[in-house]
Amino acid sequence: MATTEFKVKTNEGTYDVEASVRLIGKDLLVAIWGGEKPHIGAVAIAQPRPSLRDPAITGATASVFCFLGHKEDDPAKAAAEILAATLNTQVVVTAGIHWDSISEEGIQKVVRNIQILVELILKKMAML
Repeated sequence: MATTEFKVKTNEGTYDVEASVRLIGKDLLVAIWGGEKPHIGAVAIAQPRPSLRDPAITGATASVFCFLGHKEDDPAKAAAEILAATLNTQVVVTAGIHWDSISEEGIQKVVRNIQILVELILKKMAML
């Protein structure tokens, strides 16, 4: 089975982030990065499962590893869970984003841009 690979990037003008996406069989591998010092700060794995509230709906469960001093665990986990539940497949997301002296407002913009990035990934996946 051939692999499918693509990249997506936000274009919001500030605190833009990008991702490399690779479909491996039916599983998804996503690397999210951005800022002045891109890196790997956290890794999240997620798998689909029936929702705890309504078994007819697919949810996801995730686990995260975060390197000491990094704060990408929450966005990596959220991205992995959304992708796993929506695409009904196993997902691994790495995230590493850094801007020096970023404000709280800037952090919220990065979080929003990651949400936009996930939407871009889902749109691209729907076209495959």
